[in-house]
Amino acid sequence: MMVGDGMDATVISGNRSFVDGWTTFRTATFAVSGRGFIARNMAFENSAGPQKHQAVALRSDSDLSVYYRCAVRGYQDTLYTHTMRQFYRECRISGTVDFIFGDATVVFQNCQILAKKGLPQQKNTVTAQGRKDPNQPTGFSFQFCNVSADSDLAPSVNSTPTYLGRPWKLYSRTIFMQSYMSNAIRPEGWLEWNGDIALDTLYYGEFTNSGPGAGLTGRVKWPGYHLLNNTAQAINFTVAQFIEGNSWLPSTGVAYTAGLRV
Repeated sequence: MMVGDGMDATVISGNRSFVDGWTTFRTATFAVSGRGFIARNMAFENSAGPQKHQAVALRSDSDLSVYYRCAVRGYQDTLYTHTMRQFYRECRISGTVDFIFGDATVVFQNCQILAKKGLPQQKNTVTAQGRKDPNQPTGFSFQFCNVSADSDLAPSVNSTPTYLGRPWKLYSRTIFMQSYMSNAIRPEGWLEWNGDIALDTLYYGEFTNSGPGAGLTGRVKWPGYHLLNNTAQAINFTVAQFIEGNSWLPSTGVAYTAGLRV
């Protein structure tokens, strides 16, 4: 376990980047692989800047890991949820391109998800989930989160289109539910990776979100996009079901909501 004095007081910072010759995997400022890792009240940062492209602040391969009241700050590829089951609660995660990516099984609950101002003509994508096999249990679930523009983007939110995600791999899976979306999110909601690749094999879902960016009339019409119409569908992506949280989260002492709270 690592415990700081607050996400704005205890900061682990680095500046490795892809442009400077590191692989994306090796750019991580902080990387953890041990089972059951817990971080509380601290920040992980990659300060390389948008012009350095891929630059990971935090990479987690830790099964049954918890990040509570932590900030993860960067630009492209900020948070690499590489593998295993992970839980993020009351965290603040910011970036530009694919800034939450990887192939872990993750629930983000009560988190601030902040899109930043990047390079000119660049499009922001919150997620790039990397599920390669339809039989894998992996994916990203966002519940009770706030998805909006960071302070540097907010004054000119229309200058940088921001999307909820794009399919890094063929069976990419991401769900946003019971969350707030500001006007930073484009009406289409989601972005292609490369033409029509993965649009019929991905699984992207939305369930009872709110805010000016949560309107559904302009959303993509891809075969893999789903409007979850009932709790029976949405419950599969809760803490209790998706990461089996009731069996391991109580021992961490971190607050969580097991179900949908409807």
